[in-house]
Amino acid sequence: MELFINILITLATFIGMECVAWLSHKYLMHGFLWFFHEDHHQHNTNIKPFERNDFFFLLFAAPGITLIFIGSQELSISFWIGLGISIYGLAYFSIHDVFIHRRLKILRNIDLPYFKAIRKAHKVHHKHFYKEDGECFGMLWVPLKYFKKKT
Repeated sequence: MELFINILITLATFIGMECVAWLSHKYLMHGFLWFFHEDHHQHNTNIKPFERNDFFFLLFAAPGITLIFIGSQELSISFWIGLGISIYGLAYFSIHDVFIHRRLKILRNIDLPYFKAIRKAHKVHHKHFYKEDGECFGMLWVPLKYFKKKT
C-alpha cells in the first residue's frame, strides 16, 4: 500500500508540474525573466548547443534534485515529489528539446496525433517573437483545437 501511495505522489507531482511549467512559462519566462528566454524565440538557422533559455533547466532541476537527495535515506515523501519533478523534467526535455526543436537526432519521425498536436501548439507559441501576445504556454497538455486537421 505504501508503494502505491508513493507512486500516486510521484504521478500527482508529475501532473502538477505541467501547471508549474505553464505558469512559469507565461509569467516568468515571458515576464521579468524574458532576457533568458528571448533567444529561444529568435528564429535562427544556426542550431546552437546552448541558449540562455537553458538556464531554466538548471532552475527547475534544482528542486527535484534537492528533494531526491533530502528524501533518499528513508525514501520519504520529499524523495517521491523530487522524483515526480525529475521525471517531468525528463519528459519536458524529451518533448521540447529533442522532439520539437530537434537538438538531438532522435524522435524525429513520430507520427502520432498527440505529438503532432504538441508540435502545432508549440509552433503557434513560437510565431510570437516578443514576450507579449503569447499563447500555448504548456508542454504536455495540448488544447483540443490542435488535434483537428486543417481542411
